[in-house]
Amino acid sequence: MSERASYDADLVHSVLDEGYVCHVGFVVDGEPRVLPNLHARIGDTVYLHGSTGSSSALAARPGGLPICVTVTLIDGLVLARSQFHHSANYRSVVAHGAARLVTDPGERDRAFAALVDKIMPGRAADSRPPDTKELAKTAVLALTLQEVSAKVRTGGVGDDEEDLLLPHWAGVVPLKLVAGQPEPAPGVLVPLPGYLRPAEDGWRGAPTLRGRHVVLERLDHVHTEGLFAALDDAEVWTHLTVARPASAAGMAAIVDAAIKDPARTPFVQRNPSTGEILGSTSFYAIDEARRSIAIGHTMLGRPHWRTAINTESKLLLMAHAFDTLGAVRLEWHTDIRNERSQQAIARLGAQREGLLRAHRQRPDGSWRDTVCFSMLADEWPAARDRLTAALEAGGR
Repeated sequence: MSERASYDADLVHSVLDEGYVCHVGFVVDGEPRVLPNLHARIGDTVYLHGSTGSSSALAARPGGLPICVTVTLIDGLVLARSQFHHSANYRSVVAHGAARLVTDPGERDRAFAALVDKIMPGRAADSRPPDTKELAKTAVLALTLQEVSAKVRTGGVGDDEEDLLLPHWAGVVPLKLVAGQPEPAPGVLVPLPGYLRPAEDGWRGAPTLRGRHVVLERLDHVHTEGLFAALDDAEVWTHLTVARPASAAGMAAIVDAAIKDPARTPFVQRNPSTGEILGSTSFYAIDEARRSIAIGHTMLGRPHWRTAINTESKLLLMAHAFDTLGAVRLEWHTDIRNERSQQAIARLGAQREGLLRAHRQRPDGSWRDTVCFSMLADEWPAARDRLTAALEAGGR
């Protein structure tokens, strides 16, 4: 519909910048071609890349290639009572012009960096640039945005008045593109970079918490080998809700599940002096509305049981929960058979509240009764002072 057309530059730029894939139409030897392509915008120029031997690159060499570039973003599906009025909410851009082959090395380098950063902002500075051989294989086309328009459809159903009483559901199904959890390639030895992490803060964030005896940092796939080595002891897994892994691959599955669990914020525990991985712990059962959060899923290497490491780990998490997040209630849950864990939680100053029967299933298939402990905000200052004093005196 022509009335949906817009020539607003900011709208055009926003659609081009949000879209990951464009379609490039051109004619070669009298026949039409439409190809999907990645693109990036710098100012009023859109850059496209392809092989130096492609038909578009070859056709652009003499004096430019007439092309049409389109980008479409689908925001929702519109379901009307009548079939005629079904539609979609969308934003689209159509640009026409003569694409030129980029030959200036500086412009080509800027275009390459923009294309990589379009895939993920910050990636150009965190990856190897193309070498001479790769540059020779890749062509970059540039299209100046001169003949360009946008179209937008928003809103609800446009049924005719005589159809409004028909017994059919009508409305809009919103659609959006959502990034999933990054999955590292085999052999990656560095943690997930910050620009790939979800923009989480507050109650679901995982800030680095530093103490004298331990550092807590966000759990990452790269910690797998260290965790497997630190926890390779049958007794560590006696009362956990996951079975002891037989290999690093098994530990990788446990780490992956922890990272992907939407109800959990997992940390790894490190020695602040050596960087050695000691274990893992988590926030979970996060309920910001009730200002309640739990500490658990703790797996600590047996040499560090009943040491300052576990006490300080809990103290750091408790301080973050009460002092930073403003929690009113902090919880712990443990297997009724795990007397050592119950004693450790009680030493923190938490109060035993009761028993949740048949609450979780153990790896062997049996159902465990869970002992529930809690600490309230007004109980925290006394617990903090006592635990801090114990750590300063060299206690556990």
